[in-house]
Amino acid sequence: MQSKFSELTIGQVAKRTGLAVSAIRYYENEGLITAHRNRGGYRRFARAQIRRVSFILIAQKFDLTLPQIKGIFSQLPDNRTPNAKDWANISHALRVHLDRKISALEHMRDSLDGCIGCGCLSLDACALYNQDDKLSKQGSGPIISIKPLA
Repeated sequence: MQSKFSELTIGQVAKRTGLAVSAIRYYENEGLITAHRNRGGYRRFARAQIRRVSFILIAQKFDLTLPQIKGIFSQLPDNRTPNAKDWANISHALRVHLDRKISALEHMRDSLDGCIGCGCLSLDACALYNQDDKLSKQGSGPIISIKPLA
């Protein structure tokens, strides 16, 4: 257990990270950060939790969802601040995620360039809006039907 001087209150964590106290509570409830309760029942956070909150904020800018962030955190040690090797592994995974996202965005951009003058105005045929329409080969109209219950 850490000394009381190295622990932070929820208000201090909120102030240091720029988040509302309710957001800190939410992240704790979701298992993204941890705190323990002192004798008075108040939350106390290890200083290392600030790094986790900071990472959450950064990862959200990369469009990672909270479940994805939780998955990343599940690979980290709970009782120590992540070291350079830990962050290098995370960084590699983020690069893969960003490379996929960049590739998808470039594909969208390139499709848009080819689409600007096409004039199709068709939600069925649009390569941007309906690019993954695998059922179109089976004909138009409703293709999937719900089987009646027996």
